[in-house]
Amino acid sequence: MTMNLNNMAFQATLHCLAGCAIGEVAGMIIGIEAGLSSGATVALSVTLAFISGYALSTLPLVRNGISFTKALKTVFAADTLSIFTMEVVDNAVMVSIPGAMESGLSDIFFWISMAAALVAAFIIAYPVNLWLLKRGKGHALTHEYHLDRHADHHINHHE
Repeated sequence: MTMNLNNMAFQATLHCLAGCAIGEVAGMIIGIEAGLSSGATVALSVTLAFISGYALSTLPLVRNGISFTKALKTVFAADTLSIFTMEVVDNAVMVSIPGAMESGLSDIFFWISMAAALVAAFIIAYPVNLWLLKRGKGHALTHEYHLDRHADHHINHHE
């Protein structure tokens, strides 16, 4: 079964959103609770988003038998532009919504703002992922390892 590029881009963007959101939300929670400035909170969120995004992509490759070093290098090449795009948009939206960064975690306004920022990040990152996939880059780099592993398993299983 071959997945078309639009569907692959959608899946890659969802995957990126999941990884980014984990770090982004954790960073916002830590930064706001610790009373950090908006700039420090954004820096923490971006750092944690990259870490969680890379981890979410690296772990399945390692589980499929790719060495950690090779998996991490592949993920850096595959996911950096997508994560970067998502983080720029997400944080720009979050910072531009008046009062969003200052609202408390118990304030629904914070969570609505965060959801809006993540949706905006998805919308902007999708064409980036599509562009990368059309060039055999981005998530396509990690996808080939999943395909190779499934092909090897299929061949070994049926011999």
